[in-house]
Amino acid sequence: MKPIFIAGPCVIESQELLECVAETLLSLNSRHDIDIIFKSSFDKANRTSATSFRGPGIDKGLRMLDDVKQKYGLRILTDIHESWQAAPAGEVADVLQIPAFLCRQTDLLKAAASTGRVINIKKAQFLSGADMRYPVEKALDAGASEVWLTERGNCFGYNNLVVDFRNIPDMLDIVPRVIMDCTHSVQRPGAGGGKTIGDRRFVPQMALAAKAFGATGFFFEVHPIPDEALSDGPNILYLDQLDAVITQLLKS
Repeated sequence: MKPIFIAGPCVIESQELLECVAETLLSLNSRHDIDIIFKSSFDKANRTSATSFRGPGIDKGLRMLDDVKQKYGLRILTDIHESWQAAPAGEVADVLQIPAFLCRQTDLLKAAASTGRVINIKKAQFLSGADMRYPVEKALDAGASEVWLTERGNCFGYNNLVVDFRNIPDMLDIVPRVIMDCTHSVQRPGAGGGKTIGDRRFVPQMALAAKAFGATGFFFEVHPIPDEALSDGPNILYLDQLDAVITQLLKS
């Protein structure tokens, strides 16, 4: 199975940022002959603080993502947080993502399934890989055409995550496509005094370890200047480092 690479900025900041990232991804797609999906969020509804930047909202955000899709020919992934968002998001996105904390929300899964789009369900930080069979069953029972699962770590006490890579083969027993979220898995949730921090140094190692455990896809949030990103900067990979990480993964 050809590996999938999902990459893009955490949140939509500007059209200029989306196009900068899309141009790089399109180049990498051709150079490595891989399957890259562009990702970004129109609304980060789960920010730690009410004062944190959330994005442009669903109407403007989806128009911006559609512009990227039409101009660069890249498939689009975006996340939804409420059931009513599924239908409009599904008109633009090829893959609808269910956030980890919402992965057991039955109505959200049903709404996503009703669009006919691929559904990528992130494993909750409080669940095992084996537990993810139940969200998958909900989505398939509601008519989902294809379901993926994504590993993004488990809570390890307060303000920390740890990845149990055994979850990857456990989830491969449920679905054929399991993605490793290589950037959110290095987060320190809420550890930054009202915001989440992280350590991007470990992103390449997360990817390589996940491949060793059988991951069939890799998820990276990227930004030209991560320290200036409006969301998740400390754990975002530098855009110009993505090529080297992909090269290393393909060679390993």
